[in-house]
Amino acid sequence: MHRTKVRVVEDVLDANDTIARANREDFARAGVTVVNLMSAPGAGKTMLLERALDGLADAGVRAGVLEGDVQGSFDADRLSLLHVPVTQLNTGAGFGGECHLDANMVRSALPSLPLAELDLLVIENVGNLVCPAEFRVGEDARIMVCSVTEGEDKPLKYPLMFRACELVIINKVDLLPHLDFDVERLQANLDQVNPGVDRMLVSARTGESVGAFRAWLAALPGRATVAA
Repeated sequence: MHRTKVRVVEDVLDANDTIARANREDFARAGVTVVNLMSAPGAGKTMLLERALDGLADAGVRAGVLEGDVQGSFDADRLSLLHVPVTQLNTGAGFGGECHLDANMVRSALPSLPLAELDLLVIENVGNLVCPAEFRVGEDARIMVCSVTEGEDKPLKYPLMFRACELVIINKVDLLPHLDFDVERLQANLDQVNPGVDRMLVSARTGESVGAFRAWLAALPGRATVAA
């Protein structure tokens, strides 16, 4: 029974990886660089995107968003006010309410994405600290957003999420004066699971250091593929 369960999991992940490679080939043919943005619910990734996307066009980068949620379009509605292409992908309709996006879900959305008009596509994954890290979707880079309201132990409790990314953004630093939170301890825990990973301390609410994140995104289409 145990071997059967492992085999099923391996088969699911193998199938996902095959579709992810097909997605990536399609993105590459279109000349689009793809970022998978992951976090726990409420870490602030939508507000961070609002801040970062505002100004990317001035840097010569045509950006779009594939917004993943179980239900609703609240985040997509917010991002559409920036006048960037936004496509909503709900896992509750037809996918059983999954707590993550997988490669097949993203593939189902490809006909709705204006890839010919984009240089950069940001896939905002469903808020979850477990499943999104296990499923490649065809991205070039992964970004993990954690907030100072979540606790310093998150990299140790959810190591795959932090190990699977090229950039970790520590958000909501404007709240530090009001919290018993040790940024150095968080970074030490992060180094235990992903030593030397790029990281940024930002406040999406105040805009502090969001310019550095915007510059990181703007540089992606012009450099070599990040993820293997």
